[in-house]
Amino acid sequence: MDLGLFYALTGAAIAVFCGGGGSSIGIGFVGQSANGVLSEDPDKFGNMLLLVALPGTQGLYGLVCGFIVLGMVSNTAVSSASGLAILAACLPVAISGLFSGIHQGKVCAAGIGVAAKQPQATMRALIYGGLVETYAILGLVVTIFFLNAIKL
Repeated sequence: MDLGLFYALTGAAIAVFCGGGGSSIGIGFVGQSANGVLSEDPDKFGNMLLLVALPGTQGLYGLVCGFIVLGMVSNTAVSSASGLAILAACLPVAISGLFSGIHQGKVCAAGIGVAAKQPQATMRALIYGGLVETYAILGLVVTIFFLNAIKL
């Protein structure tokens, strides 16, 4: 394997691992809160589901970027400079996915408390989680723009 391909695949792996890591930690936080509520009232599952699922999107964003990189480098010679550029281009989605996934989980876990006591306010709590999502989306968009600018 040439060094450029190694750098490119390392960037893809970082995007997937950091996005997935942020999502799994975030879902862990909110899932624990939701399970506590469900132990008292299993009928609130529907109100909790979106709040629990929301931090999972960062993992999807990292995965999408990983697939984009794989599509870029398959059957193509990748120079070291291009490989490093791809690695750098993957960092926005990786870093924003890691941190926003964790913090979105914390926001959504607090939203579980709102949904448990005031079910009619569940969507308001979801909006707060959505505000954190904005930065994961920005990381995804920047990474896609950066990857599209790289000429192999």
